[in-house]
Amino acid sequence: MRSTLEPRKLVGTLLAAGFVGLASLSSAAVAADVNLYTTREPKLIQPLLDEFTKDTGIKVNTVFVKDGLIERVKAEGEKSPADVLMTVDIGNLLDLVEAGITQPVQSSTLNEVIPANLRGADNQWYTLSLRDRVAYVAKDLDVNAITYEAFADPKWKGKVCIRSGQHPYNTALIAAMIAHDGPEAAEAWLRNVKNNLARKAAGGDRDVARDILGGICDIGIANAYYVGRMKNSEPGTDARKWGDAIKVVRPTFANEKSKGTHVNISGASVAKHAPNKDNAVKLLEYLVSDKAQNLYANANYEYPVRKGVKLDPVVASFGELVVDPLPLTEIAKHRKLASELVDKVGFNN
Repeated sequence: MRSTLEPRKLVGTLLAAGFVGLASLSSAAVAADVNLYTTREPKLIQPLLDEFTKDTGIKVNTVFVKDGLIERVKAEGEKSPADVLMTVDIGNLLDLVEAGITQPVQSSTLNEVIPANLRGADNQWYTLSLRDRVAYVAKDLDVNAITYEAFADPKWKGKVCIRSGQHPYNTALIAAMIAHDGPEAAEAWLRNVKNNLARKAAGGDRDVARDILGGICDIGIANAYYVGRMKNSEPGTDARKWGDAIKVVRPTFANEKSKGTHVNISGASVAKHAPNKDNAVKLLEYLVSDKAQNLYANANYEYPVRKGVKLDPVVASFGELVVDPLPLTEIAKHRKLASELVDKVGFNN
């Protein structure tokens, strides 16, 4: 950490922040570390962090902050030990930037690997993996192509399942719909999808597969990486049965200018007052390396942001992912309106 902090005070600060096994830290030891605040479950990314430490000798001290990440970093102020801030959902990532707790990064490695539409124009945030929002379809149903707009078709009345419209995964999709088709069309789409629901919009993405297996619905909208988890579960488990009951179809928008699938992201920023900025940048660069991106693809089943990475066989079976080229920042502009439309049409009622 900064040399202006006394070792005893520094250790107390880190322990209070929830670090594990740091009671013997000295200022010199911390300088070789990088401190990660993440809203992601640590176990999901621990294999990547372990490999980073193995390859670089830089220890990653991880703090899981389920809620209130922005408030915590602001409260810690200039003496915050946070180096890297990691989260999921483009809205959450942009909130970090808008809160003024991040800083720009100059890295040719990151800029070469990550396409412009998947990073901040001012280099204050970077995508690390993709989460495509896809159609779960009953495996015996003759549907091999679909648009997002088609979920509003009356032919699907009583046959669609989805989680809460207010979940960030869905508000991001609705925001993309607004960006592509306009607010009036997006509102009409929401009303018609609501009319097609087989049950209340609730639960999680895996529940969509569960309810397709149970005959409650025929199709639904959910994230693809859950299917990787389900289909790679042990045979005979509930998760495996759910996964085996469905197939994945990647929807596109009907807009002729954008024949791509909507994706959300996991991503990260360097904290504004990062005491170990160089190590923070090294961690981000490592996370987009071939090795780390392979781990993302084959351990978490998320789609790699780096081109040419070998996919898990289940994910590869979904076919090529053509990402909607609309910049995520453009989609994120409509998050608030998307949330308001969900309430306006009573989507979750």
